[in-house]
Amino acid sequence: MADTRFWHPFADMGTVRGAELELARGDDVWVEDSDGNRYLDATASLWYCNVGHGRPEIAAAVAEQMGVLEAYSAFGDFTNRPAAELTARLAAHAPMPDARVFLGSGGGDAIDTAAKLVRRYFIETGAPERQHLVVRSNGYHGTHGFGTSLAGIEANRSSWGPLVSDIAVVDHDSLDALREHVERTGPDRVAAVFVEPVIGAGGVYPPADGYIEGVAALCREHGILFVCDAVICGFGRLGSWFGIERWDVEPDLITFAKGVTSGYLPLGGLMVTGRVAEPFWSEPGAPVFRHGATYAGHATVCAAALANLDILENDGLMTRGQELEGELHAALRRLEGLPGVAEVRGGTGTLGAVALEPGVAPAKIALGARRAGVLVRPLAAGVAVSPPLTATPEHFDLIADALSVALETAA
Repeated sequence: MADTRFWHPFADMGTVRGAELELARGDDVWVEDSDGNRYLDATASLWYCNVGHGRPEIAAAVAEQMGVLEAYSAFGDFTNRPAAELTARLAAHAPMPDARVFLGSGGGDAIDTAAKLVRRYFIETGAPERQHLVVRSNGYHGTHGFGTSLAGIEANRSSWGPLVSDIAVVDHDSLDALREHVERTGPDRVAAVFVEPVIGAGGVYPPADGYIEGVAALCREHGILFVCDAVICGFGRLGSWFGIERWDVEPDLITFAKGVTSGYLPLGGLMVTGRVAEPFWSEPGAPVFRHGATYAGHATVCAAALANLDILENDGLMTRGQELEGELHAALRRLEGLPGVAEVRGGTGTLGAVALEPGVAPAKIALGARRAGVLVRPLAAGVAVSPPLTATPEHFDLIADALSVALETAA
């Protein structure tokens, strides 16, 4: 293959150049490369293709909107029908009161918006000393400016020079560690805690029993804003709209992306309670939140999201992540005890991980699974799966079989 000019994200370009895998088409849970080889997409691309590939309903909605109004800036007082309908629909399903929705182009946008907004909120409400942000180890919150600084994955926050200050990382599975950090820092300095309901890219770690509820209670006790990062966990992945509904909590902010369009077009956003929005919405002349993406409220992207949400609801996919979580976890647990396997994690939503023993290269296992016809995602110390919500237990068995072959070959 010829040398490429395409600089891939998170890639060893010295290896990738001249050795790319060119995907040419997709159909439901399957993708095909340019040589005609077929693969089971066990990761829904990058955790996002919840409704599967090649849905004609989304393509038709996009084409129809393109023929009417492809896009127009939503700065100031401009709007369009798809953006208005989408934000109203999302707000109607929000697990929080009087929700307002700020749109962007992806999850990284949403995280940066959340980080800036929580700090600005406290400035506007008379507590400018509340600037401290807390994240969990292994947490992934994108790669924008704030997102890099909020990384709980050390490799993602290293080697960039100075980052955004006043941010701390605590152990992801210890409520005591979070409580001690808040007390040590001073509760009146802490602005927000960022929590993925299930940690995704950092290794697929479901929360310990009571952890999510404990974080929410701690935040309520001290007036700290609870930010739910639902970028991976939303839109059916955990069996509900935003994933967080599985716990009896009420977040102050929710970031979302990925499954909102199933990746057919790039979209992300931030949902906030009416209380958080109030300083900026209360009356004419209220403070302006001077932040936003050029393509916020992009009409065609929002039309794709609306069509995607229709599929998720009409096809019964919104609850499927919880309905099938046990069967996916059971299929992966067949790998326990194989050479190279340290741990199998999952059981909360249709996502899981096979943690590998030291010395076993995740990229090598992922390549072995690919050669067996299944695409999985290599992580720092294992491989992850998050198949489309249209997948069946038979597909889960194919995933486990391919990983078994890859592990045995590596051994």
